[in-house]
Amino acid sequence: MSARGHIACLGAGRMGRGIAVAFAYAGHPVTMIDIKPRTAEEFAKLEREALGEVRATFASLARLGMLQAADADRLMARVTVAPASESSEVLGQTTLVFEGVPEIVDLKREVLGAASRAVGPDVIIASTTSTILVDDLSGAIEKPERFLNAHWLNPAYLIPLIEISPGKATDPEITARLKALLEGIGKVPVVCAATPGFIVPRIQALAMNEAARMVGEGVASAEEIDKAIRYGFGFRYAVLGLLEFIDWGGGDILYYASRYLEGALGSERYRAPDVIERNMAEGRIGLRTGAGFLDYSGMDVAAYREQRLGALVEMLRHFKLARPPVVD
Repeated sequence: MSARGHIACLGAGRMGRGIAVAFAYAGHPVTMIDIKPRTAEEFAKLEREALGEVRATFASLARLGMLQAADADRLMARVTVAPASESSEVLGQTTLVFEGVPEIVDLKREVLGAASRAVGPDVIIASTTSTILVDDLSGAIEKPERFLNAHWLNPAYLIPLIEISPGKATDPEITARLKALLEGIGKVPVVCAATPGFIVPRIQALAMNEAARMVGEGVASAEEIDKAIRYGFGFRYAVLGLLEFIDWGGGDILYYASRYLEGALGSERYRAPDVIERNMAEGRIGLRTGAGFLDYSGMDVAAYREQRLGALVEMLRHFKLARPPVVD
């Protein structure tokens, strides 16, 4: 048995399988617990499907150079699927529980409540819901101070980011423990308030809807818009965060650009938020003033700019777009 903590996933669907891959890859034993009572034949079918997908994922990662093909069997040995009838036994031995059942409040509350009564008193319990607020679920949990949300982005085994959303009852120490555990398997957790859409889904919903709207308006073809995203929008934001990018150019530029777009396109959705005006009034415009959304005081700004430009050059190389100068 691994010295690393045992992870339990409530549900053996897409999210449970992705989390199993991530933790098994990092050396943890993982059990996906089926939440639905089934016949032996039905469970055997689910088990084959779940383990088959996990094995196929490890094979894909081997082809992509993330592991040696010979390592796949060792990683697979860390992953099991348990029937609903064995859930209490499994949960009694686990150190961390992730819930990944369908986005139905009553179902999640039922499954989470039962799990909270089966695990040890200090075991962290995390939902992975992408839509339901943590406080809509915490009332079903025994010791809700050890409950919070951990929103993984698919594919869970590859995307580094995990959005941690504590509830009103969550003990800050639990948030810190989960953050450290996730960092320990190579993830990049961020903490956000329990609000609809968290961080990434809220931003990407706006961006995706706007891209679709431009196709509908005939601004450009889907192919051209996606090319613009890959080589412009996404290219820059792989290096510079959105708020960092505002500071890079200046909050005043965003303010005046937003006013123009709001008028030209006749839509309030382009209006700059109040925080942009407040920052301008306080002289927090960005790099030019030493502060914006981020603080640049005491920083070697020239060195910082060159470091970020160097990262963009690496992006050019990644896309095979870096070329030598023409010097003749």
